[in-house]
Amino acid sequence: MAGAQEYVPPTLKLDALASAADECRGCDLYRDATQTVFGAGRRDARMMLIGEQPGDREDRAGLPFVGPAGRVLDKALEAAGIDREGLYLTNAVKHFKFSRAEGSKRRIHKTPSRTEMVACRPWLFTELAAVEPDVVVLLGAVAAKSLFGSDFRVTRHRGEVLHLPAFNTAVATLDPLDPAVVATVHPSSLLRGPKEDRDSAFAGLVADLRRAGSLCKAPA
Repeated sequence: MAGAQEYVPPTLKLDALASAADECRGCDLYRDATQTVFGAGRRDARMMLIGEQPGDREDRAGLPFVGPAGRVLDKALEAAGIDREGLYLTNAVKHFKFSRAEGSKRRIHKTPSRTEMVACRPWLFTELAAVEPDVVVLLGAVAAKSLFGSDFRVTRHRGEVLHLPAFNTAVATLDPLDPAVVATVHPSSLLRGPKEDRDSAFAGLVADLRRAGSLCKAPA
């Protein structure tokens, strides 16, 4: 895989970046996905949330976090006192990766590979450079590993205030960015987990989001 870098234009205008991402062929995931799902939100957002990849609903709508996991996230943000309208939301991988059971039309989520994460990373770095958030929230293992490497464990670093690795230069002419980084679970994990654990898992997600919000230099 050649990666996305050759498709990233020399601009920090989000509309132009989103249009260019529609034409990205940096990995093979574009072949089966309905469309590229680029980030969405405020250009001046103080907080950026990064998930794994678009799901089925996001792939059809062309927007991040509009499916079941997005509804969980909305509730958690509200409980944490954070206005989603003031955020920028995106994913580490911009195309939906899925499989189909034999004889079924249902599209089943598949976790992106490390190669696919790295191939898509130039888009993520450029989004970071365009928005320049005070705080980045990594939602789940794929988002965290896309920036910190395969050995990163959310459970080990949850609750810490982290900083991006030195290799994160988003655009060659820019200095590396240094937002505060908070790692937490992906909202979809609450939907997959045991029902008896969901209340405590939700409370943990809210606490992590509230912690991230407190690190913003301006209200999120």
